Amino acid sequence: MAYVSVPKDLNAVKTKVMFNLTKRQLIFFSLAGIVGLPIFFILKGSIDITIATLAMMVVMLPFFLFAMYEKHGQKPEVIIKQIYMVKKGLPSERPYKIQNAYTLLEKQYNLNKEVTQIVKRQHKTRSKAHKS
Repeated sequence: MAYVSVPKDLNAVKTKVMFNLTKRQLIFFSLAGIVGLPIFFILKGSIDITIATLAMMVVMLPFFLFAMYEKHGQKPEVIIKQIYMVKKGLPSERPYKIQNAYTLLEKQYNLNKEVTQIVKRQHKTRSKAHKS
């Protein structure tokens, strides 16, 4: 009996366009062919065919990486951008600043204390003025 596995998370299912490849994979594989094949044909006349093949593979590997690799739902360009932002884009020192509720309460208490002292002084000066 035939057995077909059905993924439970349908967000991971990607639409296939042609040759059971996604649009992204088709684009990057085409770019790999456009860049890699001319390099092979140019190099095979001047150096050994094995070295020309290896050079073509080395040039094509980044395209294959961008076509196929995905980690935690993130494409390589997103990961590279995040690494760049951590290394160069963001400030290297980010001071940790907190807003301490206790110091705010202490300031408010001191202000209230100061206001009550001012009010008491004014009340005493008024009561002295009324007596004389």
